Amino acid sequence: MKKIFFIILSSLYFISCAKISVFEKTAQIPSQSWFYNNKPSFTFTITDTGAAYNVYIVLRHTDAYNYNNLWLTVNSQAPGDTMLFQNINIELGNDAKGWEGTGMDDIFEVRKNITPGPIPFKKAGNYTFIIAQIMRENPLKHILNVGIRVEKVNL
Repeated sequence: MKKIFFIILSSLYFISCAKISVFEKTAQIPSQSWFYNNKPSFTFTITDTGAAYNVYIVLRHTDAYNYNNLWLTVNSQAPGDTMLFQNINIELGNDAKGWEGTGMDDIFEVRKNITPGPIPFKKAGNYTFIIAQIMRENPLKHILNVGIRVEKVNL
């Protein structure tokens, strides 16, 4: 009986600490060639301003990608505010350990948190994120998809 109680209690603990996906969407990069002027935009709605959230960049690339990182400009806009700009360096792998994330055959997906920890969205409404690559190579080859994932964190 104690074992069953422990299993139920453990399950409830893990469920209560779970992250709930609020939004996830990716945009396909045509011909696996990401040009500077291709700036996918993602809009999602926040209703719970009392919660904390993590925001992730979601990226899929092939094994033929030439670099260990990816520089991005991420523009974000809260309801009624001006656009904020942030340059982000996404580490994709290294020579010693290989690619980060999950892989199948020659395709790898990585999710990188771009917030310093769970953050509140202080206003209810629509939030927009725009992502652009700012690498020296144009077009940037072997990028399949880029996107945003927003998770609500139960504290």
